[in-house]
Amino acid sequence: MSTYFSPATFTFLRGLARNNDKTWFNEHKPKYEEHVRQPFLRLITDLQPDLAAVSEHFRADPRTVGGSLFRIYRDARFSNDKSPYKSWQGARLFHERRKQVPAPSFYIHLQPGESFVGAGLWHPEPATQRKVRHFIVDNPGSWKAAAHSPVLRKKFDFEESEKLVRAPRGFEPDFEFIDDLKHRNWVFWRSLDDATMTGPRLRQTIAADLVTLAPFVDYLCAALDLEF
Repeated sequence: MSTYFSPATFTFLRGLARNNDKTWFNEHKPKYEEHVRQPFLRLITDLQPDLAAVSEHFRADPRTVGGSLFRIYRDARFSNDKSPYKSWQGARLFHERRKQVPAPSFYIHLQPGESFVGAGLWHPEPATQRKVRHFIVDNPGSWKAAAHSPVLRKKFDFEESEKLVRAPRGFEPDFEFIDDLKHRNWVFWRSLDDATMTGPRLRQTIAADLVTLAPFVDYLCAALDLEF
């Protein structure tokens, strides 16, 4: 077993959060490469067989451009926060058809005290939301098995932010899973503490989480006419 991240990883990210400017980042960029970016790319590479065992249609892509790892640079064009960098690093294990149609993904988030692993649909377009809601209504039994299984619910939290107050238009308010239909995002996630992120079993931990999350992601793929 090998480790990927270290206390130096979180030292860098905390420093970046305090000094979010180009001068500081450029001075410390070698530490970013050594302690954040390169270890994350190794983790993505090592997760490839684990992800393939879950689904042959998802990709853990270590390419530095167009791969799983998100850029550290923020797009601040439409934000009041003009900080040039993210104070975290994230990676998306994506569906092979993600550029053709909306698709769920698995996600790994690295941030001091706030790391997590999760999966699902984040900020889908209204047409995608409607498609998922109608699929849940048409297939409530398999939704219960996928999204309300004790194994999943014991370990993961269902993202509860950005919910509608009332039932979405066109859906019966007494539907068994009407509360789930109110969601704008369909995401399960769980925190990973710093000790886990820097420990020798990080890959095995995430690999096991991918297995637990798989039935939920499979359901979302079915809702969107995607292979799993």
